[in-house]
Amino acid sequence: MAEATFDVVVVGSGAAGMTAAIAAADRGLSAVVVEKDRYFGGSTARSGGAVWAPYNEVLRRAKSGDSPDKAAAYLQNLIGDEIAEDRRATLLSYGPEMVSLVLRRTPMKLKWIPGYSDYYPETPGGLPRGRSLEPKPFNGKLLGDELANLQPPYLPAPAGITVTAAEYKWMNLIARHPRGVFTSAKVGLRRVISLATKRPLLALGQALAAGLRAGLLRADVPVWLNTPLTELHVEDGAVTGVLVQRGDEEVLVRARHGVIMAAGGFEKNERMRKQFQREPIGTDWTVGAESNTGDGIEAGQRAGADVDLMDDAWWGPSIPLPRGPYFCLSERNLPGSIIVNAAGERYVNEATPYVDAVHAMYRGHETGVSHIPSWLVADQRYRNNYTFAGLPPRQRFPGRWYKAGIVHSASTLEELAAKIEVPADQLRATVQRFNGFAENGVDEDFHRGDSAYDRYYGDPRLPNPSLAPLEVAPFHAVQIVPGDLGTKGGLRTDARARVLREDGTTIPGLYAAGNASAAVMGSTYAGAGATIGPAMTFGYVAVLDIADRAEDRAASN
Repeated sequence: MAEATFDVVVVGSGAAGMTAAIAAADRGLSAVVVEKDRYFGGSTARSGGAVWAPYNEVLRRAKSGDSPDKAAAYLQNLIGDEIAEDRRATLLSYGPEMVSLVLRRTPMKLKWIPGYSDYYPETPGGLPRGRSLEPKPFNGKLLGDELANLQPPYLPAPAGITVTAAEYKWMNLIARHPRGVFTSAKVGLRRVISLATKRPLLALGQALAAGLRAGLLRADVPVWLNTPLTELHVEDGAVTGVLVQRGDEEVLVRARHGVIMAAGGFEKNERMRKQFQREPIGTDWTVGAESNTGDGIEAGQRAGADVDLMDDAWWGPSIPLPRGPYFCLSERNLPGSIIVNAAGERYVNEATPYVDAVHAMYRGHETGVSHIPSWLVADQRYRNNYTFAGLPPRQRFPGRWYKAGIVHSASTLEELAAKIEVPADQLRATVQRFNGFAENGVDEDFHRGDSAYDRYYGDPRLPNPSLAPLEVAPFHAVQIVPGDLGTKGGLRTDARARVLREDGTTIPGLYAAGNASAAVMGSTYAGAGATIGPAMTFGYVAVLDIADRAEDRAASN
């Protein structure tokens, strides 16, 4: 059997893994990243690329209004005792350091997304203007030949244009607001310049993954693609390396000081999803990377690790399009639409944070009234005014969506109800009640539009940016299912990212970060980037612990 030895072995090349490898190089440790997929970037490259790490240097320079006390109060009020206080404190203490490291050791630039509120901005410590960062458009030429190995986005932008998260909000309003027109023109001009200068520009998760990979290139940290983990290597109860498959050869990659499991979640593992999560569930509705099949989690379990939060995910209402699921961000918040169950009734604030919306979907489904699928019902004015699932305003839904039964349209609500098999009288009553709320500007049933988060993706030209009546025929119904960005459960860790056994003791030499570990957010979601920001932070923290222990051992010898 072939062997190789490094100070630190990182399994997985998403944001958690690549940040850990950059941190290892920064501390003078040799590192390797082993990646199962043919691409690097994992689900990070398929995501929006936002980073939630309170009170970092970018937020301080932007005068965002954040502070350590506010951030601590927010997490305490939001998560409470569901997650150990020391883990929450670690996120807040080391998140800013992690951001500074990434800015220093990579060519990537991060910027604040002003106005993209925390998901619960009215909770004490929450910020209505938000704490989320995103990468600035990144020059793909900095990756050289490695650009071809970048995980593709789950939803390619039309005509190869580069759209940031901040721009996405306004481009949805191109038919409603001058800023939408200006933003679209700016994005188009950027595309022309990119083509003229032959500089491929990347945004969102593509930019984040590419920026981190560029940092690894600078630090001469190797990334082994097409190299799946087969097992952890354990000696005398300690994890001392990994067994991987490279081509036709099994290789033992020894780790002098530690192995960091950052191999992603199990969203693409049908068996695990059915074992741990509520039905209906499967692998068809997730936008996670195909390679995320829980290999790292199960390898950790075989080494004695405990797991937590396995029943949960980074959920979001999604449209099961023929080409793959579409994760709804703005569509639910925009006025002129509602979501109903099989009884034709609303059951949730449609604009609520996406994890909460799916939790409500599953809770409702357990009552015996079908909520899966649900239906997003909208009128033609909604379609005339707003972008929907990538379709510009006024563009007809594709015929293949109708053929697949994902979309139905009708000239009356009664006809629409028959097509989606809900009671016509109840759907009519639900719409009429909602229209009354829209006219008054107050949703008395579910308080849609009360929160700054609800209003972020809304229409600023309306008194309540999230509310408008459904009045203009034809009416449309779009199928909604419980999709996700990835699973949330995994190996249980402590505040130093060390993997724990069921009795609370640590497994020497084994660390975990990202979706391979149980999320520090618990069952909630603090804001845009609260998946990636903590993943990067705990990847960084794992290396700090590894480096400190290595230095202590060296000093004692």
